[in-house]
Parts: sequence; C-alpha cells; structure tokens
Amino acid sequence: MSELTMVDLFAGAGGLSEGLSEAGFRTLYANELIPTYAATFALNHPEAMVDSRDIRTVDAAKVRKSLGLNKGDLDLMAGGPPCQGFSINAPLRSTDDRRNHLFKEYLRFVEEFEPRAVLIENVPGLVSFEGGATLAAILQSLEELDYRADVQILYAPHYGVPQTRWRTIVLALRGGAEAITAFPDPIRHAPMRVNFTSRFEGRNIVALPKSVELPSFTSVRQAIDDLPVLLNGEAGESVKPYRTAATNDYQRALRGGSDGVHNHEAARLTKINLDRLGHIPQGGNWTDIPFDLLPKGMKDARRSDHTKRYGRVHPDGLASTILTKCDPHWGAYFHYGQERAFTVREAARIQSFPDTYRFTGSRVDQYEQVGNAVPPLLAAAVGQSVSAALGVSRAELRRVV
Repeated sequence: MSELTMVDLFAGAGGLSEGLSEAGFRTLYANELIPTYAATFALNHPEAMVDSRDIRTVDAAKVRKSLGLNKGDLDLMAGGPPCQGFSINAPLRSTDDRRNHLFKEYLRFVEEFEPRAVLIENVPGLVSFEGGATLAAILQSLEELDYRADVQILYAPHYGVPQTRWRTIVLALRGGAEAITAFPDPIRHAPMRVNFTSRFEGRNIVALPKSVELPSFTSVRQAIDDLPVLLNGEAGESVKPYRTAATNDYQRALRGGSDGVHNHEAARLTKINLDRLGHIPQGGNWTDIPFDLLPKGMKDARRSDHTKRYGRVHPDGLASTILTKCDPHWGAYFHYGQERAFTVREAARIQSFPDTYRFTGSRVDQYEQVGNAVPPLLAAAVGQSVSAALGVSRAELRRVV
C-alpha cells in the first residue's frame, strides 16, 4: 500500500502525528496556535507544513491547494478540537462558547478536504457532557458530511502505554464502510477503574480485551528504569548516557535511533516536599505523610480523598495520568526509587514518546507539551486499525467501479 497522508489540526506538540506516522501516515500540514508547541512539532516533523495562525483565520481551500490535493485525496483528517459546547443548532456567530467555533473550524476543514477518514480525540467526559447531546451532535454533523461515524473510549495501557490514561476517540469513514471496523482491539491486559460515563445511546463504548491470553501491561519500571539517576534539582549535561542497556522491548523501541537522553533534568523540590517524600513508600501517597507535614489545605481531607496526591508510583504498576506539570501536589509524580519528581523525559517515556523526540521551550513549557499530548503508542494503534480499514474500503471501491 502506498504512503497514507494526513492533516493534524489542534496538533499540540505532535503526539498524535508521531503515533500515526508509526502506522504509515505522513503529516502534510499541522495547525497549532501555541508557538512553543508548534516549534516542538516543527522540530520533530520537519516534513510537515506547520502553521501557528489562529485556525479561524486560515483559508482551508488555500491550504488544500498549496498541498497539491484535490478533494478526496487526503486519507485522514486528525486532531483534538475542543468539542464541549458544540451544538449543530447553535448559530455560527454565537458568542456563548468560543469552543463552538473551534469545532466548527475543524468541520470546515473536513468539508473542504473530504478526507477518506476522520479522527477526533477528546476526554472521556465528552460522553456525558450535556447528557450526551454534544457527542450526538458531533456524530450527526459527520454523517451530514457523508461519513459513517462511531465512538469508543480507549484505555492507553491496553495498547502498551504505562499510565492510566483514557481517551474518547471518534472515527468516521467515507464511502459507506462502518466506522466501528476502524477501532483497534486491546492488545494487553491492565488493571482499570472506570470512573466516568461509559455508555452512550444504550451501549457500552469502552473497548475491552477480547482474549484472556493477552500479555500484561507495561510497568513504570519497564518504561523508565534505564534512564540516568539524578539528584533533586540536578541538571547535568544536556545529553546524558543511558544508565543501563535496554532491558525490555519497550525501552528498545523508544531508544531506537537516539544519541542519548534529552530533556532529562530534575526540577528542585522544596525542603518541605523532600521531608514529605521521605515518609512515602512505593505505591504510597499523602496519607503516609505525618499530620504536621501535610499541606494546610489537606489536613482536613478524608483519607479516601485525593489518593493520587503526593503519590510515589509503584515501579511494577502503572503511572497515574501524566498532566501538564509533574507537581506532586496534583498527582503521583514522585519517582519510585529516587528522591525527586519525574523529569520531562520520564514523563515523555510514560507517554510513550520515543527518545528522539525533543521538546522545546522552558521546562514548564515542556511538561505542558508532554502532558497535553496523545500517547504516540495509542495513536499508532488507532492509526494501524484505520489504515487497515482504508485498505478494505479501497478494495471495495475498486469492486464497485
């Protein structure tokens, strides 16, 4: 099969494009408003045209023509447009929620390019937002553009990502093929807890493993244990040698082609946080901290609340969801064996970015880029299943002709 082409809107630092590239898609054009995110995308995807203009000012027809594409030539339109607040019936010039306009901008590109497939990613809360009306409106809008659309909630550990991250994925196919055929089946088992609405229009939309014989999840230790040891606040050389040889397939895959460890510098924890950390065992959290060392706002908290805060991950378990900063006050971001928080590179490893992927800007910028990204391994799994579905539809189209 020839190379597949894609456009990435609301592209962030490029996690979605990175994973989809591993599945055979080449990003022709990406739009990302935040300059530091766009700079990281451009550094890691030099083949793509990267545009950081406000998407509302971009002429989609001019973009398509500049890429030398006719309508229907593009294989995939991908991205994470803000969807909450979208309504088909909302007036185009409504100022009630500017995010309405942003999702409509995404649809404007879909209508202009007429890609063979559409991929939209969002948070699990999209399913319950406005009682499911927003998600229903998204699916209806795609169907009105001649797509068959469907939705599933995917669990990143089922595809090899070592963290408890969930994403809502909407897929749509042109040409009459059922979109449900384009979703990937889980390839691993992993412990999971569903704490969000998992039913839509009367059916469960969480993708579950179909076999009891699948391998187990990738653990935090398997993901990051070969990276260099750092002291609290230690920066060191900008490119560091690996601590050990790769010990498993995950490490070998993410180290491929890398000249060393980049973006691996330890943020400096305050003395009070170091004192707190000294009381937290692997797998522990704020409830292990002596009362007099607790933050003032947590002294009245129930011990069953905020169970991830000031957490120290267990090396043989999954990491909690990587957020836009690895601040121990907000999650389990203490390293399991070193007296510090995760570095940008460790967060990127847990997100499944390859070590060749470089993050630009300040350390705060880099944490944000990693935390906001789609895990590339999850994106690759979706890309492979979409690619297979497009291959089937190509054959079907040839038979029809």
